[in-house]
Amino acid sequence: MSETSRHSRSTDNAPSLESAATDRAGHTTRPRPAEQHGSPAARHSRRDLLRVGAAGGAALAAAGILLPGTAHASARPTVLGTPPLPAPRIERAAGSALRPFGRHLAFGADPSQQVVVSWQVPGAVTAPFVRIGLQPGDFGSPVAAEVRTLVSKLSWQHPVEDQSLVKPTTVTQYYLHAQLDRLIPDTTYYYVVGHQGYDPAGQRAQPGDVASFRTAPAPGRGTGFTFTAFGDQGIGSDAAATGRLVAGLGPAFHLHMGDLSYANSGGSGQTGDTYDARLWDAFFVQNDPVAAHTPWMMAVGNHEMEPWYASDGYGGVRARFTMPDNAWGQSTGIYSWRYQNVGLISLDGNDICYNTPTNLNHTKGKQKTWLESRLAAFRADRTIDFVVVYLHQCTYSTCHDNGAELGAQQDWAPLFDKYQVDLVLSGHNHIYERTDPIRAGKATRKVGSGGTVDPAKDGTTYVVAGGGGDALYTFPAADTYLGHETPNDSPVPMVISDPSGHDHTVKVTWSRVRYTGYCLVAVDAAPATPGKPARLTVRSLTENGTAVDLFTVQRS
Repeated sequence: MSETSRHSRSTDNAPSLESAATDRAGHTTRPRPAEQHGSPAARHSRRDLLRVGAAGGAALAAAGILLPGTAHASARPTVLGTPPLPAPRIERAAGSALRPFGRHLAFGADPSQQVVVSWQVPGAVTAPFVRIGLQPGDFGSPVAAEVRTLVSKLSWQHPVEDQSLVKPTTVTQYYLHAQLDRLIPDTTYYYVVGHQGYDPAGQRAQPGDVASFRTAPAPGRGTGFTFTAFGDQGIGSDAAATGRLVAGLGPAFHLHMGDLSYANSGGSGQTGDTYDARLWDAFFVQNDPVAAHTPWMMAVGNHEMEPWYASDGYGGVRARFTMPDNAWGQSTGIYSWRYQNVGLISLDGNDICYNTPTNLNHTKGKQKTWLESRLAAFRADRTIDFVVVYLHQCTYSTCHDNGAELGAQQDWAPLFDKYQVDLVLSGHNHIYERTDPIRAGKATRKVGSGGTVDPAKDGTTYVVAGGGGDALYTFPAADTYLGHETPNDSPVPMVISDPSGHDHTVKVTWSRVRYTGYCLVAVDAAPATPGKPARLTVRSLTENGTAVDLFTVQRS
């Protein structure tokens, strides 16, 4: 499915839904999303590692959990979250018939202690929970999960599959989230998810019921790690292949730079977009084999603007995902966190997007102010060597399908220069492209594959990795990549949209690596060692693991 980026769409009046939203003023002449809705027995050798923060019914009345401890166990951990919402009044299937699916993990702002376990169930259930333990078959008491119910009317959807003659008028999806805190750093936990009538810990577990995650080492105690990133995944064979590559690389975490499922295939953020809510189910099932073990940290893209649930278009995102909530009280796709010696910032590119302007300036400058405060804090922290920013839209790109974002160049790039951001990762254009290091909008020097960048001297490197699985785009110039370099000294045209939505073409010289194909970015982060500075080794890998780019970010 392709992006819809330079064409406005008519706005239809969608039926009201059951969620609430908050109005805000807009700064664009195009329509905004309309407001549409209103346990095992305790043993003496165990220590308290986790306790339940919210009861989820009679099955979760116990307030504590006892698990095998270690010498460095922290004080009593807690679980964040709120009690489950009341289930809708409908006829339920037996709990034993409703198997959980679509598990996906996320880190909290402190990944050494905070992990969120999320999943779906196909119908309303009672007392959903997660059980965790330090051994695959030794799980503690149930930890209550929060239920977020999302109701989508079929009257404003365009199903991609045939509908039966007898069908409901709505699609109801049940997303469950258990937020775990005060876990032990650098520790592998095993877990199962269930609900009343279905408990893999209380009956013979089926293959795949047990999953695991590993918390981050405490800051300053790690020896290095790998993370992966891509955007624009969608559903299909290529999307599944990039997911399998993530699993094969076994990263500490994965960054998804927006445009996840393409359930909203239109991407304009208007109620006229073509939409099928059930594609989210397929997306989570497709990625369960990797996302159940590797935390996926997501940024919002234009295809995540779903105007049927909330006035800002993000009601669906808030139901499906739990990212860190540390940006002036909002909880969508703007947040910061750190993993070892790397500070990470997720931005909402829809806020600066002129070519899909539905949410243009929806934060009214708050995001820019917050971004500078986070960049300043990261740079003031001597234990953080690198700062990585990720978002959906491209600050710099020569792919014309979605072009580059003038708003990002004007509002954010000067901050990236000021605070010497090391790496900016984005999707949006379904290709791979890497710039030379850029400062003040211009390349400072040529850095081919195999080269090294010193951000303090050279500037920021921008990478577009939108080849996560959806249909590929093209470049206006020849591809040039590792082992297939082509002459690359002539200026390349870049398309940008101005605030009125009109396109302009300018010639640039910083497009150093271009690859038309499916791929992801793998980043190996290493701390400083005697005689060696800290470094990021950045690789771009195709679906079968072939490298098409390699460079190093290293501070002198």
